[in-house]
Amino acid sequence: MNKNLEMGEFLRSRRARLTPAQAGMPDTTRRRVPGLRREELAHLAGVSSDYYTRLEQGRARTASPPVLDALARALRLDDTERAHLFDLATPDPPPPRSHPPRPQRVRRATYQLLDAVDRAFCPAFVLGRRTDVLAANRLAEALIADFDALPARERNLARFVFLDDHARDLYADWGTVASDTAAMLRMDAGRHPDDPLLNELVGELSVHSDCFRRHWAERNVYEHTDGAKSYHHPVVGKVTVSYQAMALPSEEDQILCIYTTEPGSASETALRLLASWTNSPVDVPEGTARRSGRQLPSGAGREYGSAIIETDPDRRLSWL
Repeated sequence: MNKNLEMGEFLRSRRARLTPAQAGMPDTTRRRVPGLRREELAHLAGVSSDYYTRLEQGRARTASPPVLDALARALRLDDTERAHLFDLATPDPPPPRSHPPRPQRVRRATYQLLDAVDRAFCPAFVLGRRTDVLAANRLAEALIADFDALPARERNLARFVFLDDHARDLYADWGTVASDTAAMLRMDAGRHPDDPLLNELVGELSVHSDCFRRHWAERNVYEHTDGAKSYHHPVVGKVTVSYQAMALPSEEDQILCIYTTEPGSASETALRLLASWTNSPVDVPEGTARRSGRQLPSGAGREYGSAIIETDPDRRLSWL
């Protein structure tokens, strides 16, 4: 990925969404597009029109932190977008080594933490680079998908969201989830522009998902921090959770996501019921899935019991 060109495209996309009224400028002329003109944005940022044009065209070799700050203010970037702009403006890293990047590892203490919150009826999982699902507790796998049953390459949230048809049924607001997931990958691309596995993933999603191509072209960025999600689970019905996403201090590019529910709510009851089924055969409603008889896999530091996985052969993921 050419970071100069990527920064230019990002600046262009943010300028196009900013109207003169939002920028506090009079709009007295007819416009072919709603966004600001280059010279208007350059004036707001206090740089020359020629220099800003070269930035958008990817022809400027560097941009100093004060210039980036001025552009961020002029474009009214939020904290996540500002961080992405600075990522794109950093010098290109050395060429990648010939061998593939080392896989990320999850510490034993993190597995123990996942187990601890599982006993509190809280789904939790660890996301790595490229939205790879590095680890998950039993309740997260019961609620979302059994990523442990997949080959390592397939344990990826973006692949699930965009390429697995069941994700559209699972997420109550799949469109928002899809948009946020693409924006998470875009943020990761700014931090690791030469990651061959990320480039491969983006290529795969672009080929197989029209929705991903559309969201990727929007160049939005998103940081997974906190919020709410609703699921339409095939067994326990609607589940609404609040989530917190925290960077693990001892590991680079690992995010711990923990889901909680309102005490006494129907969603809490649903998760407790789902948790009880992770240690016993699951009675899935007729037509939801077919019985496979396969046992849950064992993970590092985890006891998965003897739950029977219900598997739909037409889906890429297995459900508890």
